[in-house]
Amino acid sequence: MIIINLDVMMAKRKIGLAQLAERIDLTPANLSILKNGKGKAIRFATLDRICKELHCQPGDLLEYAEGGTTHDE
Repeated sequence: MIIINLDVMMAKRKIGLAQLAERIDLTPANLSILKNGKGKAIRFATLDRICKELHCQPGDLLEYAEGGTTHDE
């Protein structure tokens, strides 16, 4: 199972959803889906923009945990 830690990184960087969405040119609704772990995929271009804006690595945002289920199951 992949866990999205975007909310954690946003809190560490003290940036809100609307502000980050504007800076990375993504709709707040789509960013919210990703932040809440409801997304089924993320484009590398989007991941790149998030990492640039939050000054982090992809591994800071994505975590693998054994067990559980994915959203498709």
